Amino acid sequence: MTDRRTRYIDDQTTKFASGRIGRRTFIRSLVAAGLAVPTAMSMAGRVLAATPNAGGSFKLGMGHGSTTDSLDPATYENGFMTHTGLTYGNNLTEVGPDGALRPELAESYEADNGGATWIFNLRQGVEFHNGKTLTAADVVATMDYHRGEDSKSAAKGLLTAVTDIRADGANRVIFDLESPNADFPFIVSDYHLIILPSTDGSVDPTAGIGTGGYAIQSFEPGVRMIASRNPNYWKEGAAHFDDVELLSIIDVTARQNALLSGEIHVADRMDPKTVALLERAPNINILEKTGFLHYTFPMRLDVDPFGDYDLRMALKYSVNKQEMVDKILLGHGTLGNDHPISPSVPFHAAALEQREYDADKARFHYERSGHSGPIQLSASDAAFAGAVDAAQLIQSSAAAAGIEIEVIREPKDGYWSNVWNKKGWCACYWGGRPTADWMFSSAYVASSEWNDTAWRTTDSAVQFNSIVEQARAELDQSKRGDMYFEAQRLIHDDGGAIVPMFANYIMGLNTSIAHGEDVAANWELDGNKATERWWMA
Repeated sequence: MTDRRTRYIDDQTTKFASGRIGRRTFIRSLVAAGLAVPTAMSMAGRVLAATPNAGGSFKLGMGHGSTTDSLDPATYENGFMTHTGLTYGNNLTEVGPDGALRPELAESYEADNGGATWIFNLRQGVEFHNGKTLTAADVVATMDYHRGEDSKSAAKGLLTAVTDIRADGANRVIFDLESPNADFPFIVSDYHLIILPSTDGSVDPTAGIGTGGYAIQSFEPGVRMIASRNPNYWKEGAAHFDDVELLSIIDVTARQNALLSGEIHVADRMDPKTVALLERAPNINILEKTGFLHYTFPMRLDVDPFGDYDLRMALKYSVNKQEMVDKILLGHGTLGNDHPISPSVPFHAAALEQREYDADKARFHYERSGHSGPIQLSASDAAFAGAVDAAQLIQSSAAAAGIEIEVIREPKDGYWSNVWNKKGWCACYWGGRPTADWMFSSAYVASSEWNDTAWRTTDSAVQFNSIVEQARAELDQSKRGDMYFEAQRLIHDDGGAIVPMFANYIMGLNTSIAHGEDVAANWELDGNKATERWWMA
């Protein structure tokens, strides 16, 4: 009887949510099924709140963007472009609002050959914005664009293990890997790897044409992106707005003021110092999610003096991580430990000894390095809210160890193209990845264009690269865990990354904006898919 009643209530709820019955009929049916009137009315309210409305113009203010941005997915290096890409394009797979991986353009996928071969079966009837039907040839051409010999794609390192990609008919794609990799379906959800239309085996990466919920109408690098709903979008229950506008508003105060005034509907990267104030505004809701976001200060080993091990250790011991969590995050996050794997990620090395601030050890290693004179640290709040303040905290704590740090305030515009991955030491953020292998492959393996520490040739780096490759093929989870622990230890001990803290995503939403019960935390803004997943309340 209970099962029959549950099925009946579920069926009535589906009918109400889809508009096939009205609110009064829905409440009566629940009361007839034995629910109390207040319970039935409350349930009706929840269903209405969770039922997406179609229409409206959505404006999203983002603390990202640069005049050097390009529509080429291979170049995406900030949240503005990530959100742009996922607004107009789709991947073979995606991380859902519940954090689980699920098929996207692939209707299904399966492993063969012990995980050394992966087969993706494409959805049929999917169209690009130019009217072309999606085929396996488009997937092959897209992937080959990123993994080509002359490719400078940030995703090239993710695909180095792929030995062959081939189409098996119009709707089936086969990837052959050097060795088994149980995490490979996660890899193809990377935002650089949105599927583009091909012609004669080639893609036009700057055309901005995809299969996504919105078609780009205009794009001004570092300013805005405007897109209108794709009337032929293949995905049901998604892309609810008539049109969307992404605005690059780097200054956090300007972004928050735009939210408060109603100029924009949503703002990302809220300053922890003003969250309590914003929460008191009657037209604002604060959405906070704990995911993989971490703030870093990468030291490039190919820039003097950071190639010296003792110099790197001196700076690592000079950072008071707890002070940063307290003063920069104001408790909206947790301690880092000089490696990139979040406590939320499987195989996080929780047993790895926490590196504490220690002026004596910092002084010891600094004297052994033989270095003298100021060390430059570039910072801008383009990296994260409070990045300059964080750099000044490092400057102060290092001074107690006799280390002189000169904080260079860099311009916000062009920070990601002129400073990050170029200058010797700077402030940075990483959205993180859902798996250890994906994170390592994105930023730490020798082949990655985004190896922003240039940690490639030391004995420990060579050992790290070997371990990461072996771990991909290891199906024994206990052995794999041991390998990933060692990989994190090697970065912690020898790498060039100072990782003081993991930060929560803090977003401000106008009360006119609604979203599902689950909100993804693999990236901010619902996995950078707010334009697709949210709607007007």
